[in-house]
Amino acid sequence: MRSRNLAAGAIVATATLTTGALPAGADPAPSPPQAPLKDNTRSFDLVKPSGHPVVLRNAPRKLSVTYTYEGKKHTLDDFLARTNTQGFVVLDGQKVVMEKYNFAARDTRFQSWSMAKSFTSAAFGIALNEGLIHSIDDPVTRYLPELRGSGYDGVSLRNLLRMSSGIAWTETFSVPPVHVAASLGYPLTKLAAQQKRGWKPGSKFEYTSMNSFVLSWVVSRVAKMPFHRFVQEKLWKPGGMESTVYLGNDSNGDNMGYCCFYATDRDFARFGLLYLRGGKANGHQVVPASWVKQSTRPSAPFNQNYGFQWWLDSDGAFSAQGLAGQHIYVSPRYGVVIVKSTLATVVGDEESDAAFDAVAAEVARTRRAAAH
Repeated sequence: MRSRNLAAGAIVATATLTTGALPAGADPAPSPPQAPLKDNTRSFDLVKPSGHPVVLRNAPRKLSVTYTYEGKKHTLDDFLARTNTQGFVVLDGQKVVMEKYNFAARDTRFQSWSMAKSFTSAAFGIALNEGLIHSIDDPVTRYLPELRGSGYDGVSLRNLLRMSSGIAWTETFSVPPVHVAASLGYPLTKLAAQQKRGWKPGSKFEYTSMNSFVLSWVVSRVAKMPFHRFVQEKLWKPGGMESTVYLGNDSNGDNMGYCCFYATDRDFARFGLLYLRGGKANGHQVVPASWVKQSTRPSAPFNQNYGFQWWLDSDGAFSAQGLAGQHIYVSPRYGVVIVKSTLATVVGDEESDAAFDAVAAEVARTRRAAAH
């Protein structure tokens, strides 16, 4: 699995100049129930929670976790400290076996950054299953004619999902100005239509946040409602989420799609649990099981580490990942979900796979030990 974090300079530019980009550990100011915040300094839409949240039971367990990375042995505590972790939640099924916060608390809303892409994938899969989208091999312009003549003209939805759109884009340099412009009120729809073709779609992998916005735009268009409303009614509520989430927008009515879910770590964990259980929550199918399977397996011969907006590991684990060290890690092998939130990880994030796999293995070991 490979993280796609922006360079340090881009992190600073994006975090300090953007709206809708509060530091992890900081809650957006509350808005009136009848209307989301709408201004050019803080722009969010509210997504209301389920009336019947998935129950997570406190069942703390002593976990003795060590792992080896590049020939050196590390402990979990060392990893969490070096990566400036502010929130850390480990689920064994619905049991919360570890939960730690540093300068934060259980009700803190953390910034998802690009973990949001996996939520967008889930919403897309639901829309596809409902027949609102005919096929992932349709050109995106079938649904968004506004993109005709742009670099997206004729690009398939499949190539957007697997980050192979062909537009001229370098994430480290391209996303900060786009994100800042959108946050200051410039429409993301116009920014998408300004993108140019750089290479043949479907020929290689190029991580591109704009692709994820376009996917969320498609969902909004076919559902005939704002993206955040679709997420609320089709994913957040039926998925059994416990708390209201704030979803960033461009101040012109379009949610970003590629970032900016402000949610608690427990709700991020519930999303991971939803995928661990094949798209089911509270006994109901929320995300189609076929989509969960398809989106969390290799999506192209040129990249075995990426599905449809999910990062993949060699042992069958998969994760949503965000800027500077945000993770929702799902291990079907061990039946474990891990969430890690931080303001900024400067060093150590490359060890996350090794650390998370060791945690998941230890949870499984202690589960077996407790059963005997």
